[in-house]
Amino acid sequence: MVELPKQKTLERGLKNRHIQLIAIGGAIGTGLFLGAGKSIHFAGPSIMLVYLIIGLALFFMMRALGELLLYKPTTGSFTEFADAFIGPWAGFITGWTYWFCWIATGIAEITAVGMYVKFWIPDCPQWIPALICVVVLFFINVATVKAFGEIEFWFAIIKVITIIALIVVGLALVFIGFKSHGGGTHASFANLWDYGGFFPNGTSGFLLAFEMAVFSFVGIELVGVTAGEAENPNETLPKAINNIPIRILIFYIGALFVIMSIYPWSHIDPAASPFVKVFSDIGIPAAAGIINFVVLTSAASSCNSGIFSTSRMLYTLAEEGKAPKVFRTLNNRKVPAPALLGSTAVLLLGVVLNYFLKEEVFTLVTSIATICFIWIWAIILIAHLRFRKTMPEEAAKNPFKMPLAPYINWIVLIFFAFILVVLGFAEDTRVALFVTPIWFIILIIAYLILKRKQSTKNI
Repeated sequence: MVELPKQKTLERGLKNRHIQLIAIGGAIGTGLFLGAGKSIHFAGPSIMLVYLIIGLALFFMMRALGELLLYKPTTGSFTEFADAFIGPWAGFITGWTYWFCWIATGIAEITAVGMYVKFWIPDCPQWIPALICVVVLFFINVATVKAFGEIEFWFAIIKVITIIALIVVGLALVFIGFKSHGGGTHASFANLWDYGGFFPNGTSGFLLAFEMAVFSFVGIELVGVTAGEAENPNETLPKAINNIPIRILIFYIGALFVIMSIYPWSHIDPAASPFVKVFSDIGIPAAAGIINFVVLTSAASSCNSGIFSTSRMLYTLAEEGKAPKVFRTLNNRKVPAPALLGSTAVLLLGVVLNYFLKEEVFTLVTSIATICFIWIWAIILIAHLRFRKTMPEEAAKNPFKMPLAPYINWIVLIFFAFILVVLGFAEDTRVALFVTPIWFIILIIAYLILKRKQSTKNI
């Protein structure tokens, strides 16, 4: 039998509503609000199929994670399962890779916060709102885990209300035959096939859209990090995971369906948010400001998730002897405060570094992080395969079994490999694909050094 490390006493303070909304927030990226126009420009109406395929693959990945979490709800889920079912090297690499993923994403998001604030205060130095964002979120997270859950709950509510409002307003425009300003086209479901068909840009446009769409799902696995602090994980986690498909249908495919019914895909500006256009066209003059507020909260939400997840992963790594011991300390509110402070300090360093790095380099770092997320998702599937093989009795009595396993594991892993190949064809991610192995080489060297030190101590 494979034994997992014993879990320390983190507070189980996340209620069902927190877990459900964290799952929703993780499945809705900022890219939907700002990047939908560019995605539509690539694939046309077939972008809906792209999101459906990615969403289905990630649903099975989450079901694999769910089965593992029902076996043992643990905060350091990815690294602990990788360690137990694949090997210590996998646990080390996966833990530090997940930490890096969210550090890079957090740096990008606090920079975005600074940019969004300049929409209202053009003369405001970008570093000021970025710094305020990190400091405020740090104090929220260091208070209690409930504080983190509460802020994520309201951030997710804002996203949900915005998307539902778009869908309701959009359907109303379609049924009244709304005519867009200056475009000369009428809102109609026929717009989905009257402008070059479902695949207007052929196979190449369809495939290139995968590169952009997969970025929108980064963070979907965050619900797994909350498992060790969920109030009733055996009930809340299965519900949150099982609702992923309906959320993708409503929030992604539903929103894109409505947008491309109001405006033909070829009339949508790839450089602008279609959300702004919809709300502006119905006579809301503050539409741009409203959407700017939504993406501001979405960026802050991502940064909040980054601070939470990196601190928990650093805490878990320290528990397993893969990070300095100081990071395994909990404060009197059962929050890993040293790990939280350490991760936040690195985020602050990112604000400073942003002044000296060119935009291209910054984009490269975030692209590398996104590719690393694919590693995390793949490790979850492989750990699940090993769990089924090495612990058949435990797997047999698990109440939340992954459907179609083990065949679907291999199908989704092949799909992830396909995504990496597609990233090689896209100019803005090709360099990241070739640079990312450097991160893994660094981790392999670090692991070998750590293993040698541990061997020396045991002699």
